[in-house]
Amino acid sequence: MADLEADTNGMPQRRASEGRASGPAETLSPSLSLDRIGQALASFYDDLIAEGVPEHLAALVRQVRQPEPPPAAAARPIAAKSGKLALVVEDDAATRALAEALLEETELGVVGCDSAEAAIAIMRERGGDVSLVFADVHLAGVMDGVQLASAIALLWPTTRLVVTSGQRTQRPAALAPQAVFIPKPWRPMDLLGEAERARTEPQPVLR
Repeated sequence: MADLEADTNGMPQRRASEGRASGPAETLSPSLSLDRIGQALASFYDDLIAEGVPEHLAALVRQVRQPEPPPAAAARPIAAKSGKLALVVEDDAATRALAEALLEETELGVVGCDSAEAAIAIMRERGGDVSLVFADVHLAGVMDGVQLASAIALLWPTTRLVVTSGQRTQRPAALAPQAVFIPKPWRPMDLLGEAERARTEPQPVLR
């Protein structure tokens, strides 16, 4: 499976000195509402474009900044034994089903999808409940797993990130520093161990 790593060098990190002059930058929290996230990112979108971030990444910030109204029909609730969720993002249906089956044996509820765009949509709705994101590098859609990890590290920094790939054994250079990289074939105990850490150990927020 081909990686899209060459499309970007990862999400640029803003230095504290580049914050708004009117006051200190607001820290994002997974418990913030979409409106609060939108306010925090109101001035960030233009800076992303100015810094040369690919449009499909910057567009994610624009979507959070201007969230669409929720659909009339409520989505099916996802059962979570501990109140927390694991999100599996994998384009191969058999591998995704295996990861979901393993994670269903943990205290985390499980939801899966095949693209980064679908994962972002789930995070926009349930980001405060998602403790673990387990993503392949190669995904359906425009974004890859490295770019997804950068977006989640920015918008939901306390979520534990685990990225895997069958095309490489070395960690991608552009992968968010707080993300864990596990080459394929991953072992079930590796995934179960990351799920337990996601449930019990707060993810440190890197600045």
